[in-house]
Amino acid sequence: MNKCSQIFARRIDYVIFLLIIPLLIISSLSAAGGSEFARPQPGRTWHFPSDHGAHPKFKTEWWYYTGHLRAKDGEAFGYQLTFFRAGLRQPDLKARSAWALHTVYFAHLALSDITSGTFHFREKANRGALGLAGAKEGRLKVWVNSWSAEMEGKSHHLKAQDGGLGLDLICTPLKPAVLHGDNGFSRKAARGQAASYYYSLPRMETRGRIQVGKRDLEVTGTSWMDHEFFTHTLTAGQAGWDWFALQLDDGREVMLYLLRGKDGSIDPASSGTLIDPQGRARHLKLADFKLTPTSTWKSPHSKAVYPAAWKLKIPAAGYSLTLTPTLADQEIRAGAAGGVTYWEGQVKVEGQRQQKEVHGLGYAELTGYAGKLGGLF
Repeated sequence: MNKCSQIFARRIDYVIFLLIIPLLIISSLSAAGGSEFARPQPGRTWHFPSDHGAHPKFKTEWWYYTGHLRAKDGEAFGYQLTFFRAGLRQPDLKARSAWALHTVYFAHLALSDITSGTFHFREKANRGALGLAGAKEGRLKVWVNSWSAEMEGKSHHLKAQDGGLGLDLICTPLKPAVLHGDNGFSRKAARGQAASYYYSLPRMETRGRIQVGKRDLEVTGTSWMDHEFFTHTLTAGQAGWDWFALQLDDGREVMLYLLRGKDGSIDPASSGTLIDPQGRARHLKLADFKLTPTSTWKSPHSKAVYPAAWKLKIPAAGYSLTLTPTLADQEIRAGAAGGVTYWEGQVKVEGQRQQKEVHGLGYAELTGYAGKLGGLF
Protein backbone atom coordinates (compact mmCIF):
# COMPACT_ATOMS: atom_id res chain seq x y z
CA MET A 1 0.00 0.00 0.00
CA ASN A 2 1.48 3.36 -1.01
CA LYS A 3 1.60 6.41 1.24
CA CYS A 4 -1.46 8.11 -0.30
CA SER A 5 -3.51 4.95 0.13
CA GLN A 6 -2.43 4.67 3.76
CA ILE A 7 -3.44 8.26 4.47
CA PHE A 8 -6.79 7.73 2.73
CA ALA A 9 -7.40 4.52 4.69
CA ARG A 10 -6.66 6.27 7.97
CA ARG A 11 -9.04 9.09 7.14
CA ILE A 12 -11.81 6.66 6.20
CA ASP A 13 -11.20 4.71 9.42
CA TYR A 14 -11.36 7.93 11.44
CA VAL A 15 -14.68 8.94 9.86
CA ILE A 16 -16.13 5.50 10.60
CA PHE A 17 -14.75 5.71 14.13
CA LEU A 18 -16.49 9.04 14.76
CA LEU A 19 -19.75 7.62 13.45
CA ILE A 20 -19.76 4.49 15.61
CA ILE A 21 -18.06 5.75 18.75
CA PRO A 22 -21.22 7.14 20.42
CA LEU A 23 -22.84 3.71 20.10
CA LEU A 24 -19.75 1.98 21.50
CA ILE A 25 -19.59 4.33 24.47
CA ILE A 26 -23.28 4.12 25.28
CA SER A 27 -23.07 0.34 25.00
CA SER A 28 -20.08 0.22 27.35
CA LEU A 29 -21.79 2.45 29.90
CA SER A 30 -24.92 0.32 29.93
CA ALA A 31 -22.92 -2.87 30.43
CA ALA A 32 -22.90 -4.60 33.80
CA GLY A 33 -21.13 -1.92 35.77
CA GLY A 34 -17.65 -2.34 34.31
CA SER A 35 -17.11 -5.52 36.33
CA GLU A 36 -13.76 -6.28 34.65
CA PHE A 37 -12.34 -2.94 35.78
CA ALA A 38 -10.90 -2.16 39.21
CA ARG A 39 -12.75 -0.13 41.83
CA PRO A 40 -11.15 2.60 43.94
CA GLN A 41 -10.65 1.61 47.58
CA PRO A 42 -9.43 3.60 50.60
CA GLY A 43 -5.77 3.37 51.55
CA ARG A 44 -4.06 3.98 48.21
CA THR A 45 -0.35 4.82 48.25
CA TRP A 46 0.43 7.67 45.86
CA HIS A 47 3.61 8.19 43.88
CA PHE A 48 4.31 11.46 42.11
CA PRO A 49 5.10 12.29 39.38
CA SER A 50 4.36 8.76 38.11
CA ASP A 51 0.71 8.95 39.19
CA HIS A 52 0.20 11.79 36.71
CA GLY A 53 0.20 9.00 34.12
CA ALA A 54 -2.62 6.68 33.07
CA HIS A 55 -4.34 4.03 35.20
CA PRO A 56 -5.95 1.66 32.67
CA LYS A 57 -7.17 -0.79 35.32
CA PHE A 58 -9.96 1.74 35.89
CA LYS A 59 -12.72 2.33 33.36
CA THR A 60 -12.63 6.13 33.12
CA GLU A 61 -9.92 8.73 33.62
CA TRP A 62 -9.55 12.43 32.92
CA TRP A 63 -6.92 15.11 33.05
CA TYR A 64 -8.56 18.53 33.46
CA TYR A 65 -6.70 21.80 32.97
CA THR A 66 -8.46 25.12 33.52
CA GLY A 67 -6.95 28.55 33.94
CA HIS A 68 -6.97 32.30 33.71
CA LEU A 69 -4.79 34.14 31.24
CA ARG A 70 -3.92 37.72 30.31
CA ALA A 71 -2.27 39.10 27.21
CA LYS A 72 0.23 41.94 27.33
CA ASP A 73 -2.45 44.47 26.34
CA GLY A 74 -4.66 43.37 29.26
CA GLU A 75 -7.07 41.13 27.34
CA ALA A 76 -8.48 38.46 29.67
CA PHE A 77 -9.22 34.82 28.90
CA GLY A 78 -10.30 31.64 30.61
CA TYR A 79 -9.37 28.26 29.15
CA GLN A 80 -10.15 24.58 29.50
CA LEU A 81 -8.18 21.71 27.99
CA THR A 82 -9.35 18.25 29.00
CA PHE A 83 -8.36 14.73 28.00
CA PHE A 84 -10.74 11.84 28.66
CA ARG A 85 -9.88 8.14 28.58
CA ALA A 86 -12.85 5.74 28.32
CA GLY A 87 -12.15 2.02 28.64
CA LEU A 88 -14.48 -0.23 26.64
CA ARG A 89 -12.78 -3.38 27.95
CA GLN A 90 -9.47 -4.36 29.45
CA PRO A 91 -6.69 -4.56 26.81
CA ASP A 92 -5.86 -8.07 25.62
CA LEU A 93 -2.08 -8.22 25.96
CA LYS A 94 -1.98 -11.23 23.62
CA ALA A 95 -3.91 -9.49 20.85
CA ARG A 96 -1.81 -9.05 17.74
CA SER A 97 -3.90 -6.44 15.94
CA ALA A 98 -2.76 -2.85 16.30
CA TRP A 99 -6.33 -1.91 15.37
CA ALA A 100 -7.86 -3.56 18.45
CA LEU A 101 -10.44 -1.26 20.00
CA HIS A 102 -10.38 -1.38 23.80
CA THR A 103 -10.00 2.30 24.74
CA VAL A 104 -11.20 5.57 23.25
CA TYR A 105 -9.99 9.09 23.95
CA PHE A 106 -11.70 12.48 23.77
CA ALA A 107 -10.37 15.98 24.23
CA HIS A 108 -12.14 19.30 24.78
CA LEU A 109 -10.65 22.74 24.17
CA ALA A 110 -12.59 25.82 25.24
CA LEU A 111 -11.60 29.47 25.41
CA SER A 112 -13.60 32.22 27.08
CA ASP A 113 -12.61 35.56 25.56
CA ILE A 114 -13.72 37.82 28.37
CA THR A 115 -12.70 41.08 26.72
CA SER A 116 -14.73 40.44 23.55
CA GLY A 117 -17.46 38.45 25.30
CA THR A 118 -17.16 35.36 23.09
CA PHE A 119 -16.83 31.64 23.82
CA HIS A 120 -15.05 29.13 21.57
CA PHE A 121 -15.06 25.32 21.67
CA ARG A 122 -13.36 22.49 19.75
CA GLU A 123 -13.19 18.74 20.34
CA LYS A 124 -11.24 15.69 19.23
CA ALA A 125 -11.86 11.95 19.48
CA ASN A 126 -9.94 8.87 18.43
CA ARG A 127 -9.20 5.26 19.24
CA GLY A 128 -6.35 4.24 21.49
CA ALA A 129 -4.54 2.40 18.69
CA LEU A 130 -1.98 3.02 15.95
CA GLY A 131 -0.63 5.97 17.93
CA LEU A 132 -3.72 8.04 17.09
CA ALA A 133 -4.49 8.65 20.77
CA GLY A 134 -3.23 7.31 24.06
CA ALA A 135 -1.91 7.86 27.56
CA LYS A 136 1.34 6.57 29.01
CA GLU A 137 1.52 4.75 32.32
CA GLY A 138 4.08 5.96 34.86
CA ARG A 139 4.45 9.46 33.41
CA LEU A 140 2.25 12.23 32.10
CA LYS A 141 1.81 11.96 28.36
CA VAL A 142 -1.72 11.93 27.01
CA TRP A 143 -2.71 12.85 23.48
CA VAL A 144 -5.53 12.82 20.96
CA ASN A 145 -4.18 13.38 17.47
CA SER A 146 -1.92 16.45 17.75
CA TRP A 147 -3.40 17.68 21.03
CA SER A 148 -1.37 16.72 24.08
CA ALA A 149 -0.42 17.22 27.71
CA GLU A 150 3.07 16.08 28.64
CA MET A 151 5.42 16.45 31.59
CA GLU A 152 8.63 18.31 30.79
CA GLY A 153 10.80 18.45 33.88
CA LYS A 154 8.50 19.75 36.61
CA SER A 155 6.20 21.51 34.15
CA HIS A 156 3.18 20.42 32.14
CA HIS A 157 3.25 21.31 28.44
CA LEU A 158 -0.23 21.72 26.91
CA LYS A 159 -0.73 21.88 23.16
CA ALA A 160 -3.91 22.04 21.09
CA GLN A 161 -4.84 23.75 17.86
CA ASP A 162 -7.86 23.46 15.60
CA GLY A 163 -9.62 25.79 13.19
CA GLY A 164 -8.26 29.11 14.39
CA LEU A 165 -8.34 28.20 18.08
CA GLY A 166 -5.30 26.98 19.94
CA LEU A 167 -2.93 27.13 22.86
CA ASP A 168 0.64 26.25 23.68
CA LEU A 169 1.17 26.63 27.43
CA ILE A 170 3.77 25.72 30.04
CA CYS A 171 2.20 25.14 33.47
CA THR A 172 4.52 24.87 36.48
CA PRO A 173 3.08 23.80 39.86
CA LEU A 174 3.50 26.31 42.69
CA LYS A 175 2.08 23.88 45.27
CA PRO A 176 2.31 20.10 45.69
CA ALA A 177 -0.46 17.73 44.65
CA VAL A 178 -3.49 17.92 46.96
CA LEU A 179 -5.36 14.67 47.70
CA HIS A 180 -9.12 15.09 48.02
CA GLY A 181 -11.45 13.14 50.29
CA ASP A 182 -9.79 10.38 52.33
CA ASN A 183 -6.17 10.50 51.13
CA GLY A 184 -7.35 10.78 47.53
CA PHE A 185 -10.29 8.38 47.86
CA SER A 186 -13.26 10.56 46.90
CA ARG A 187 -16.77 9.23 47.51
CA LYS A 188 -19.36 10.18 44.90
CA ALA A 189 -22.37 8.74 46.74
CA ALA A 190 -23.27 8.12 50.37
CA ARG A 191 -24.47 4.66 49.32
CA GLY A 192 -23.20 2.42 46.55
CA GLN A 193 -19.87 1.98 44.80
CA ALA A 194 -19.50 5.38 43.14
CA ALA A 195 -16.06 6.69 44.10
CA SER A 196 -12.87 7.90 42.47
CA TYR A 197 -9.23 8.55 43.10
CA TYR A 198 -8.90 12.32 42.89
CA TYR A 199 -6.15 14.88 43.33
CA SER A 200 -5.36 18.38 42.08
CA LEU A 201 -2.47 20.67 41.32
CA PRO A 202 -4.37 23.73 42.55
CA ARG A 203 -2.08 26.57 41.45
CA MET A 204 0.24 26.46 38.45
CA GLU A 205 2.18 29.39 37.05
CA THR A 206 1.30 29.55 33.36
CA ARG A 207 2.93 31.15 30.34
CA GLY A 208 2.78 30.64 26.60
CA ARG A 209 0.62 31.55 23.62
CA ILE A 210 -2.98 31.30 22.55
CA GLN A 211 -4.53 31.63 19.12
CA VAL A 212 -7.97 33.18 18.65
CA GLY A 213 -8.86 33.59 15.00
CA LYS A 214 -6.11 35.63 13.36
CA ARG A 215 -4.71 36.77 16.70
CA ASP A 216 -1.66 35.06 18.19
CA LEU A 217 -1.13 36.32 21.74
CA GLU A 218 1.56 35.87 24.36
CA VAL A 219 -0.14 35.20 27.71
CA THR A 220 0.62 34.62 31.38
CA GLY A 221 -1.59 33.51 34.25
CA THR A 222 -2.47 30.64 36.57
CA SER A 223 -3.91 27.18 35.99
CA TRP A 224 -5.53 24.34 37.95
CA MET A 225 -5.14 20.67 37.08
CA ASP A 226 -7.52 17.88 38.18
CA HIS A 227 -6.73 14.21 37.66
CA GLU A 228 -9.39 11.64 38.44
CA PHE A 229 -9.81 7.93 37.68
CA PHE A 230 -12.61 5.53 38.57
CA THR A 231 -14.99 2.85 37.32
CA HIS A 232 -18.43 3.86 38.63
CA THR A 233 -19.43 7.49 38.02
CA LEU A 234 -22.86 8.15 39.49
CA THR A 235 -25.56 6.06 41.11
CA ALA A 236 -28.92 5.46 39.44
CA GLY A 237 -30.60 8.15 41.51
CA GLN A 238 -28.09 10.92 40.72
CA ALA A 239 -28.59 13.45 37.93
CA GLY A 240 -25.22 15.25 37.85
CA TRP A 241 -22.93 17.54 39.80
CA ASP A 242 -21.93 21.16 40.35
CA TRP A 243 -18.14 21.42 40.72
CA PHE A 244 -16.01 24.46 41.55
CA ALA A 245 -12.26 25.16 41.63
CA LEU A 246 -11.43 28.60 43.04
CA GLN A 247 -8.09 30.41 43.28
CA LEU A 248 -8.21 33.30 45.76
CA ASP A 249 -5.89 36.28 46.04
CA ASP A 250 -5.18 35.49 49.72
CA GLY A 251 -3.16 32.49 48.55
CA ARG A 252 -5.83 29.88 49.25
CA GLU A 253 -7.78 27.57 46.94
CA VAL A 254 -11.16 25.91 47.29
CA MET A 255 -12.55 22.82 45.54
CA LEU A 256 -16.22 21.92 46.06
CA TYR A 257 -18.74 19.62 44.46
CA LEU A 258 -22.46 19.08 45.00
CA LEU A 259 -23.90 15.76 43.81
CA ARG A 260 -27.50 16.31 42.73
CA GLY A 261 -30.22 13.68 42.93
CA LYS A 262 -32.88 13.32 40.26
CA ASP A 263 -35.39 14.37 42.92
CA GLY A 264 -33.51 17.62 43.55
CA SER A 265 -31.79 16.43 46.74
CA ILE A 266 -28.08 16.86 47.50
CA ASP A 267 -26.20 13.65 48.22
CA PRO A 268 -24.49 13.65 51.66
CA ALA A 269 -21.24 12.56 49.96
CA SER A 270 -20.90 16.05 48.46
CA SER A 271 -17.72 17.59 49.81
CA GLY A 272 -14.72 19.81 49.15
CA THR A 273 -11.21 20.83 50.08
CA LEU A 274 -9.77 24.07 51.45
CA ILE A 275 -6.07 24.58 50.68
CA ASP A 276 -3.95 27.04 52.64
CA PRO A 277 -1.11 29.21 51.21
CA GLN A 278 1.47 26.52 52.09
CA GLY A 279 -0.47 23.82 50.23
CA ARG A 280 -1.93 22.07 53.29
CA ALA A 281 -5.39 20.66 52.67
CA ARG A 282 -8.45 20.51 54.91
CA HIS A 283 -11.33 18.23 53.95
CA LEU A 284 -14.76 19.89 53.92
CA LYS A 285 -17.86 17.83 54.59
CA LEU A 286 -21.20 18.99 53.20
CA ALA A 287 -22.05 20.47 56.60
CA ASP A 288 -18.88 22.63 56.48
CA PHE A 289 -20.05 24.86 53.63
CA LYS A 290 -23.21 26.29 52.11
CA LEU A 291 -23.49 26.91 48.37
CA THR A 292 -26.69 28.65 47.31
CA PRO A 293 -27.68 29.47 43.69
CA THR A 294 -28.98 33.01 43.38
CA SER A 295 -29.97 33.20 39.70
CA THR A 296 -30.35 31.07 36.58
CA TRP A 297 -29.46 31.21 32.88
CA LYS A 298 -31.34 29.45 30.08
CA SER A 299 -29.25 28.27 27.18
CA PRO A 300 -30.51 29.48 23.81
CA HIS A 301 -28.90 26.37 22.30
CA SER A 302 -29.94 23.40 24.47
CA LYS A 303 -32.77 25.18 26.35
CA ALA A 304 -31.27 23.82 29.58
CA VAL A 305 -31.56 26.03 32.67
CA TYR A 306 -28.36 26.30 34.71
CA PRO A 307 -27.52 28.07 37.98
CA ALA A 308 -25.84 31.35 37.04
CA ALA A 309 -24.55 32.83 40.32
CA TRP A 310 -23.95 31.54 43.82
CA LYS A 311 -23.42 32.56 47.43
CA LEU A 312 -20.72 30.51 49.14
CA LYS A 313 -20.16 30.41 52.89
CA ILE A 314 -17.43 28.44 54.68
CA PRO A 315 -18.05 29.50 58.29
CA ALA A 316 -15.06 27.87 59.99
CA ALA A 317 -12.68 29.60 57.54
CA GLY A 318 -14.55 32.93 57.71
CA TYR A 319 -15.46 33.03 54.00
CA SER A 320 -18.54 34.73 52.60
CA LEU A 321 -18.21 34.84 48.81
CA THR A 322 -20.21 35.45 45.65
CA LEU A 323 -19.44 33.51 42.45
CA THR A 324 -20.47 35.01 39.11
CA PRO A 325 -19.76 33.73 35.57
CA THR A 326 -17.56 36.09 33.59
CA LEU A 327 -19.63 35.09 30.52
CA ALA A 328 -23.18 33.76 30.68
CA ASP A 329 -22.83 31.42 27.71
CA GLN A 330 -19.98 28.98 28.38
CA GLU A 331 -22.03 25.90 27.47
CA ILE A 332 -20.19 23.00 25.86
CA ARG A 333 -22.08 20.93 23.31
CA ALA A 334 -19.87 17.98 22.40
CA GLY A 335 -20.86 15.61 19.63
CA ALA A 336 -18.10 13.00 19.64
CA ALA A 337 -19.18 11.35 22.91
CA GLY A 338 -22.84 10.72 22.27
CA GLY A 339 -23.96 14.34 22.32
CA VAL A 340 -23.06 15.32 25.89
CA THR A 341 -23.88 18.92 26.83
CA TYR A 342 -22.64 20.66 29.98
CA TRP A 343 -21.71 24.12 31.22
CA GLU A 344 -18.09 24.75 32.11
CA GLY A 345 -16.66 28.20 32.41
CA GLN A 346 -14.81 30.88 34.29
CA VAL A 347 -16.33 32.51 37.36
CA LYS A 348 -15.37 35.66 39.25
CA VAL A 349 -15.03 35.47 43.03
CA GLU A 350 -15.73 38.42 45.34
CA GLY A 351 -16.36 38.67 49.07
CA GLN A 352 -14.74 38.57 52.46
CA ARG A 353 -12.67 36.37 54.70
CA GLN A 354 -12.80 37.34 58.36
CA GLN A 355 -13.99 40.84 57.42
CA LYS A 356 -11.15 41.35 54.93
CA GLU A 357 -11.87 41.78 51.24
CA VAL A 358 -10.94 38.85 49.00
CA HIS A 359 -11.13 38.31 45.25
CA GLY A 360 -10.31 35.53 42.86
CA LEU A 361 -11.11 33.52 39.76
CA GLY A 362 -12.30 29.99 39.33
CA TYR A 363 -13.99 27.45 37.13
CA ALA A 364 -17.42 25.86 37.51
CA GLU A 365 -18.67 22.67 35.86
CA LEU A 366 -22.41 21.96 35.77
CA THR A 367 -23.48 18.57 34.44
CA GLY A 368 -26.82 16.81 34.06
CA TYR A 369 -28.90 19.93 33.37
CA ALA A 370 -29.14 19.25 29.63
CA GLY A 371 -30.02 15.56 29.77
CA LYS A 372 -27.89 12.45 30.06
CA LEU A 373 -24.15 12.75 30.43
CA GLY A 374 -23.25 10.67 27.38
CA GLY A 375 -19.90 8.88 27.20
CA LEU A 376 -17.57 11.31 28.97
CA PHE A 377 -18.88 11.07 32.52
